[in-house]
Amino acid sequence: MLYWLLDISRNWLDGIGLYSYLQILDRLTFRALAAAMLAFAAVLVFGKPVIAWLQRKKIGDSGLTDAAGLAAAANSKKNVPTMGGILIVGAIIGATLLLADIRNFYVLLGLVVLVWLAVLGGVDDWLKLTAARRPTASRQGLVAWEKLVFQIGLGLLVGYFAWQHGRAPGAPVNLAHVLNLPLQKTFESSSGAIADGLWYLTLGGFTFVAVVMITGMSNAVNITDGMDGLAAGTMGIVSLGLLVLTFIAGWQQAAQYLLVPYVTESQELAVMVGATAGACVGFLWFNCLPARVFMGDTGALALGGLLGYVALIIRQEVIVIFMSAIFAIETASVAMQVGYFKATKGKRIFKCAPYHHHLHMSGWTEGQVVTRFWIITVLLVVIGLASIKVR
Repeated sequence: MLYWLLDISRNWLDGIGLYSYLQILDRLTFRALAAAMLAFAAVLVFGKPVIAWLQRKKIGDSGLTDAAGLAAAANSKKNVPTMGGILIVGAIIGATLLLADIRNFYVLLGLVVLVWLAVLGGVDDWLKLTAARRPTASRQGLVAWEKLVFQIGLGLLVGYFAWQHGRAPGAPVNLAHVLNLPLQKTFESSSGAIADGLWYLTLGGFTFVAVVMITGMSNAVNITDGMDGLAAGTMGIVSLGLLVLTFIAGWQQAAQYLLVPYVTESQELAVMVGATAGACVGFLWFNCLPARVFMGDTGALALGGLLGYVALIIRQEVIVIFMSAIFAIETASVAMQVGYFKATKGKRIFKCAPYHHHLHMSGWTEGQVVTRFWIITVLLVVIGLASIKVR
């Protein structure tokens, strides 16, 4: 909003001598960092009132678990307010609307992704957490296929509209549609061909990738959200790496120098990613061990979907998945556990899934699991960013 107002009144402000005091808003780096600080501050300011409101509404964790070894830990978290994701999502939306160019297509589509999945997660949370107040309730939240329908539907819409927007009229190729792999040189040569590009994604291929990234990442973050500070801290670290990737993808000189796809208009997503990092760090103030609030599906689905969406737009899906390997490992552990349990009719690979619970039951404290997963994520982000230079 501020950038849009500056843009439409630029000449008038310059004429009365005020533009020089506001031109810092033209700097994308300033707006991205300011969005991070604003989102962080917003979560801190509204954290206590929102937590108090959730407590009054008795929107708390049930403390239930089907793993006997985790019963004591789960019981200690009973009645800790959840649905704290409304803090994160609200801070991201507010900072983005204030500091990003709200006319930018990718920003608007990113807001749709964020709100769509936050509402989906919020409905699921509300049904689960208010079931005790509804004696005739026949369900505990949304079932898996219901959530998948809305996640896949969102992925299809995002894939279609993002692909259509990325088309360059008359151009034989488009870096916004190329399948970009690590160690691969991806740039447009003077003849218009993509050097070393393996595939130019069609509408169908691009949409398929969109569905996989948005659905997969939203569920992966949701599965990881099982310990105090784990999902929020990991997401905050990954967001910082994603911020760097977004700057590169939207800055033509940097993208061409590093031989990665330059995606026109994607630079404004840096403001949204910066806000995401700030909101996650701010949420840790209340979510660190011992947690005073949980993000719930409201925050986890929205954060994961936004992560997958930005990775899709800047054509860095593989590196983002690598940086987010903790999310992938957690998801894989659940899939392996369920598959093996069904195949062997009752046997288990892990003591409990997701994997962070297995480590907890194996003797690691909750603080050790969370901190070590953060350390691993920092290393993965550093390696992922370094790989951009290796071609």
